[in-house]
Amino acid sequence: MSEQIKVIVAGAGGRMGREVVKLVLGDEQLELAAAIGRSDAGRDAGELVGMKNAGVALVPSLEEALTSVKAHVLVDFTTPEFAYEHARLAIQHGVRPVMGTTGYTPEQIDELDRLCKDAGIGGLIAPNFSIGVILMMRFAAQAAKHFPHLEIIETHGDHKLDAPSGTAVKTAEMVREVRESFKQGNPNEKETIAGSRGGEFDGFRIHSVRLPGVFAQQEVIFGAFGQSLKIRHDSYERAGYMPGVKIGVQKVMEYTGMVYGFERFVD
Repeated sequence: MSEQIKVIVAGAGGRMGREVVKLVLGDEQLELAAAIGRSDAGRDAGELVGMKNAGVALVPSLEEALTSVKAHVLVDFTTPEFAYEHARLAIQHGVRPVMGTTGYTPEQIDELDRLCKDAGIGGLIAPNFSIGVILMMRFAAQAAKHFPHLEIIETHGDHKLDAPSGTAVKTAEMVREVRESFKQGNPNEKETIAGSRGGEFDGFRIHSVRLPGVFAQQEVIFGAFGQSLKIRHDSYERAGYMPGVKIGVQKVMEYTGMVYGFERFVD
């Protein structure tokens, strides 16, 4: 696509949203069409992120942005409470949703896929935009073919609302595709404190840690007789996700239907 991709950023005042605004304002292939932030409404988007004035004032609602500007793509880093309706609303206006917010049900993903196809546009739901995370998930799926006993431990700050993380769920789904389903652990094990063994997914466990001062980390631990394997990824700052966000924005211009998982866009 030769012309600039016009982007609406939802959650522009949040930690991830501000990084997306910086990405769009600093990239010649992208243009900031609108920015949404209820508590920062009226502020210039460039000033908000410490850049020169962009001439784009934040508006309080997505509906206002969609009805007042023409855009190609919505990038949404809000909360699970709003993400599904935001995606539906964008599709209704012919705008391609790139959703960094997680917490969708399988039924919602199927519905959004149908709506995208009916509208003839693409969309993306990405539990994680990090290239390193995509590699970690792929390596975990490869290892699960040989080490079917595993557990996933994911760690985030205590501001994160959903547990387990979308990345952990996506990793578990990729493992399930290659691992024969069975229930791990001693059949006689007993939790003396409810939930201490984590959440069960297809017979293995997912553990979520939430602590202040922590950013994002995931480790997949595999166990076998006489050995173990650990595959781990650490994220240190939000700017590390932005190359992936740009790839997502560009790729949804080429697809029809809702794509679940950024790994589809990474060769």
